[in-house]
Amino acid sequence: MVMPNRWRASFGPHLLLAVLGGAGPAAAGPPPDVPAAARPPNIVFILADDLGYGHLGCYGQTRIRTPRLDRMAAEGVRFTQVYAGSTVCAPSRASLMTGLHQGHAVIRGNSPRVPLRAEDVTVAEVLRRAGYRTAAIGKWGLGEPGTSGIPTRQGFDRWFGYLNQQHAHDSFPDYLWSDEQRVAVRKGAFSHDLFTDEALQFVRGQRGRPFFLYLAYTIPHANSTARRMDSPGDAPYQGEPWPAPEKALAALVTRMDTDVGRLLDLLRALGIDRDTVVFFTSDNGPHREGGVDPAFHRASGPLRGIKRDLYEGGIRVPMIVRWPGRIAAARVSDQVWALWDFLPTAAELAGAAAPAGIDGLSMVPALLGRPQQNHEYLYWEFFEQGFQQAVRADRWKAVRTAPGRPLELFDLAADPGETVELAARHPDVAARMEELLRTARTESPDWPTRGSPAGRP
Repeated sequence: MVMPNRWRASFGPHLLLAVLGGAGPAAAGPPPDVPAAARPPNIVFILADDLGYGHLGCYGQTRIRTPRLDRMAAEGVRFTQVYAGSTVCAPSRASLMTGLHQGHAVIRGNSPRVPLRAEDVTVAEVLRRAGYRTAAIGKWGLGEPGTSGIPTRQGFDRWFGYLNQQHAHDSFPDYLWSDEQRVAVRKGAFSHDLFTDEALQFVRGQRGRPFFLYLAYTIPHANSTARRMDSPGDAPYQGEPWPAPEKALAALVTRMDTDVGRLLDLLRALGIDRDTVVFFTSDNGPHREGGVDPAFHRASGPLRGIKRDLYEGGIRVPMIVRWPGRIAAARVSDQVWALWDFLPTAAELAGAAAPAGIDGLSMVPALLGRPQQNHEYLYWEFFEQGFQQAVRADRWKAVRTAPGRPLELFDLAADPGETVELAARHPDVAARMEELLRTARTESPDWPTRGSPAGRP
């Protein structure tokens, strides 16, 4: 979306950075049998569930051990200002898949269960057309059985996992979905382990053709129905004097860290390490469920808020990207971007064209350490607790927690913890942000702005 010229003038030249580097997308990808040196990179996108900005060692965590993700950050780039698509699961994933922010996406909440439409173009469809073999493994949440929203009808060649996001919160399920078939799961099997095994098997099976693996882990999300943390155990934290839910959560984060390491080790063993871009991030901020207190492990780090908030702790997420030989090691970037930028980023990596009319920008220049075009603004809305909105433009962030409530304005450059409200001191900026809250969105019949759909994800 292009901001009217009056916004460009009002926010000043520091808001908009011209594109000084990075190649534009090409028209089509290579055929599957081209030489390896000429092929575009494999793309792996790992999405954690309810992992907070402060849950990883490389983001300041001191209790929970994450050596493999810390090493991944040391071997690649760690971003400090990346945002989820939403503050809860399904809408965040919809933005990731379609390149649309929540003011334009077809899915804007966990309830009602609206599926992706046949006409929606996903990142998997873009990459499959470019010659990629595509797989989605883990938690989907964007279409119930038989609808247009299931992964195999949205560009994925292979699908294994949970369709329904609430089902995904039972980590010891009776069944999962394999492509479009419901399959029984052996009693006591921990679904996260099944997803890791399936992902490793998929990677081993790709020969001579680029692949896209979307690995959507379900941990460290709580079992919301049973109101507990589902975990096979609390190692290596069994000796810690912590509440049981906090030990279980820490064990889940460390287990996921280990399995990310297994995947990276496999890429190296197969000799495709330097031909594969790996992204790791989370779908939203940390939860207060299953007996967990997010303050115990400082799950949001220095940020205010948690899951279901549009303050930074609810939507700012870790993002680590690794591509040996192309992304400089041990780099830290404060580039501002969001999960809806992944689609155009993947398209450029694949040499493919991104769909017209999306909200995302390619972040390939930022990945490679080149000058990057900035967003004019980032926008979020959330309906579960009434209609909430947030917008970020350059250093300024505005939040409205309910219709009719005063706008809250924060200067994130000076106050990333959103502790000092500035609307009265900067009425001109507040007025511009009010206008963005009005113009950055279109109405949705499924998520009316008065009230919100029933149901808690």
